[in-house]
Amino acid sequence: MEVRARAPGKIILAGEHAVVHGSAAVAASIDLYTYVSLRFPTPSDNHDTLNLQLKDIGLELSWPVGRIKEAFPESSGCITSSPTSCPPDTLKLIATLVEEQNIPEAKIGLAAGVTAFLWLYTSVQGYKPAKVVVNSELPLGAGLGSSAAFCVSLAAALIALSDSGNQDFSREGWLTFEDSQLELVNKWAFEGEKIIHGKPSGIDNTVSTYGNMIKYKSGGLARIKSNMALKMLITDTKVGRNTKALVASVSERAVRHPNAMTAVFTAVDSISNELATIIQSASSADLDIVEKEEKVEELMEMNQGLLQCMGVSHASIETVLRTTLKYKLASKLTGAGGGGCVLTLLPTLLSGTVVDKVIAELESCGFQCKIAGIGGNGLEICFNISSS
Repeated sequence: MEVRARAPGKIILAGEHAVVHGSAAVAASIDLYTYVSLRFPTPSDNHDTLNLQLKDIGLELSWPVGRIKEAFPESSGCITSSPTSCPPDTLKLIATLVEEQNIPEAKIGLAAGVTAFLWLYTSVQGYKPAKVVVNSELPLGAGLGSSAAFCVSLAAALIALSDSGNQDFSREGWLTFEDSQLELVNKWAFEGEKIIHGKPSGIDNTVSTYGNMIKYKSGGLARIKSNMALKMLITDTKVGRNTKALVASVSERAVRHPNAMTAVFTAVDSISNELATIIQSASSADLDIVEKEEKVEELMEMNQGLLQCMGVSHASIETVLRTTLKYKLASKLTGAGGGGCVLTLLPTLLSGTVVDKVIAELESCGFQCKIAGIGGNGLEICFNISSS
């Protein structure tokens, strides 16, 4: 029996950084996925290891099941509806297991994800030997929710093959979980995110689990049903950034200029709310769709201007903005800024020739471009009974 799970990445359409200061933010899923396959060995396989393959990164890790049991003997391998956070003492034990793998220095940033993997796996499945293969269409550390998509798809695969999975293995193709199971996956994925990021907001894993869009404000999440088939060009500047440092710099600017920055955050709140209203409103004709797209473009441009006011733009981001503006396209950074990814709305009536020109020009700058649909499906799973 093999199960495959896939979970989408995410973008922030409006509200990044300001959300930390009480403004609303709108996030959406994108049709770029992380895939996790999980297979338990048959008795004839005669192996007793937990094997993790990170295909895109060219990394393969394995642990004898006995070594895992030795590291934390109290793991129940019994899934609960209220997951508990990984205790600090257990984190230290898992860190030792990760260190024993001698991950190359160039890939050491993956250690937190491997730690989350071991915690989620043993929490749900205990000490069973298995082979887990991960591959992804999402760039790492670029603000597209790659870690959340990993945690969601991993949690889903683990839960699907757990005693409480209640899955109909005879059904074929990509399937969705019931709402109660989605809620459970989301809770477990959040625990994985906490190991990787410390204090995540929960936006990324929620969007990845449920898909479509959410509006987030002051700790409250509301799911949004989009009535617009938005398409975005996502440009990865390949410039890494320190999210914590960028968040801190915005807070420091707010302390230095409280009145001005309060006005900036209030404006962002208005943009997020208006964007959510436009996206949810019904479209009746082509002209109506064009008008809605034009409003979304204007809101994106305004949001980008306010992000520049917060000091989180970057020379690479400005290069993308100048390039897309030549073609009368609206762009904004998504996520922390300081590099990372930039969104460019691709209107319905835009010709493919123009899109090709924009991509060619951006990629000549050393950037990487992907086209993605916005606000699509969330988590999905499929089963392969005859897997060998």
